[in-house]
Amino acid sequence: MTIHGDHPFLPPESERSPVRRFRGRLPSPVGLWTTAYDGKRAGLTVSSMLVADGEPGYVIGLIDPDSDLWETLREARTAVVSLLGAPHRQLADAFGYVAPAPGGPFRLIDWTDTAWGPAPVGVSTWAGCTLVDQDPPEVGWGLQVQLEIVHVELTDDGVPALVHRRGRYVTI
Repeated sequence: MTIHGDHPFLPPESERSPVRRFRGRLPSPVGLWTTAYDGKRAGLTVSSMLVADGEPGYVIGLIDPDSDLWETLREARTAVVSLLGAPHRQLADAFGYVAPAPGGPFRLIDWTDTAWGPAPVGVSTWAGCTLVDQDPPEVGWGLQVQLEIVHVELTDDGVPALVHRRGRYVTI
C-alpha cells in the first residue's frame, strides 16, 4: 500500500474547471446563512457573497437552488448572515456538508432565536436580513440571492476572520 499526499477524489488538473480554479484563488469570506420556518431550521456555509453598502444595505450570495437553506429561506423570507472566525472551522465544514455533524449541524453550538432566524452564539458579527426576491436569477450553477440588511450586530472580539482560498481556510 502506498500513502500519498494527493486528494483521492480530486480529478487531474487538466479535467478541472478553469473558472472554478480562478474563483478558488480569490480569498472569500466564510459566511453562515441560517433561517427558520415553521419549526424547521436550515443553514449553509456561503463564501460566494458580497455586501453592498447603502440605505438600505444588501448581502448578495450565490446559493445552491437544491439546498435546504434555499427551500426554507424562500418560505421564511428572513435570514441571519454570520461572518465566521478562526474558532468556527468545524461549524463551517458541518454547514458546508463536508464534515460529519451527528444530529445535524445545529447541534454543534448554541443558538439565539432572532426575528430573522437562528444566530450562532459566540459569533460576534452578523446581520438580520429579509429576502428581496423569492424568484432570484440563476447565475452559473447557483441562484443570485439578494437580502436586504435590516439589523447588524458588531462586537470587536479580536477573533481573526475566517477566509477560504484554494480549498483551505486561512485567517486574517
